[in-house]
Amino acid sequence: MPVVPSKYPGGPFYFFNRHVQTIVPALFRKEKALVYRRERIITPDNDFLDLDWSEKGNQRLAIITHGLEGSADRPYMRGMAKQMNKIGMDALAWNFRSCSGEPNKLLRSYHMGATDDLHTVVEYALNTGRYQEIYLIGFSMGGNITLHYLGQQPGQVPEQVKAAVAFSVPCHILSASAQMARPGNRVYMQRFLKTLRHKLTDKMAMLPEGMTLDNYHKLKTFPQFDDRYTAPIHGFKNAEEYYTSCSSRQYLPNIRIPTLLVNALNDPFLSTECFPVAEAEQNPYFFLEMPRHGGHVGFAEDFWQNIYYSEKRTAEFFSSLPKE
Repeated sequence: MPVVPSKYPGGPFYFFNRHVQTIVPALFRKEKALVYRRERIITPDNDFLDLDWSEKGNQRLAIITHGLEGSADRPYMRGMAKQMNKIGMDALAWNFRSCSGEPNKLLRSYHMGATDDLHTVVEYALNTGRYQEIYLIGFSMGGNITLHYLGQQPGQVPEQVKAAVAFSVPCHILSASAQMARPGNRVYMQRFLKTLRHKLTDKMAMLPEGMTLDNYHKLKTFPQFDDRYTAPIHGFKNAEEYYTSCSSRQYLPNIRIPTLLVNALNDPFLSTECFPVAEAEQNPYFFLEMPRHGGHVGFAEDFWQNIYYSEKRTAEFFSSLPKE
């Protein structure tokens, strides 16, 4: 059933291709009108996560999950938190391990299938006793983690989690990694590999024997990086096993709460396999929207007025759900 038509009108005329639609909001959007309250929580494995709250005293909470090498401070995160406040929700933008401005304690960090940390955040929010309903929002890698969490073991998702929205999700990681290796995406890969190297440098003393940063400059793609670092650090045999295990597309048929995935057809990061039409047609809880434009975590409507379709669409989707 639910492949839904998109109402996204596209960005302004000067957002003329996928790369402009991706890069300009990422680098030049300003969203400073939101003040977070930071809280640090301890994880079950004795590490920590930093949570950034935007609280208005509501009984509904939106938990927002950022993308690769992002943080709660990214403009798209702040903009979404502000929008959720406008529709009567508190917002909790949480930071992956080592993404809050301080390295985490353990060798393990974050990865595409790190649903345990999302579950820790959900459980912590519920245990505050302040919230009767939880709504999940994820961007890119955070979207994959969100969809993975909802579909892998749907019976273990707390009943207070009512709905979810995800944007720009590489839900088939193997093919998306090949897409990212294309020459047109070289500028993105170079940026990711540079910031990931900084994270590894912080962990040098913890790296297992034989794992070094020697010849790091020769790494050009995610499979090369993940084969060498992500997979062995997090218990996967290699990058292929990591991608196969953590891709959320395989779990979409199991989702049992209203969930919307918005992937732009011109997203430079996404392969054809990242548009799960068959899964949407067969699962009445899973809605797929495929706007022609938007880039990767872009979706600007009016850049100068700071109007973004992703925020409007999320508010519309959550507000359209039947009241219990």
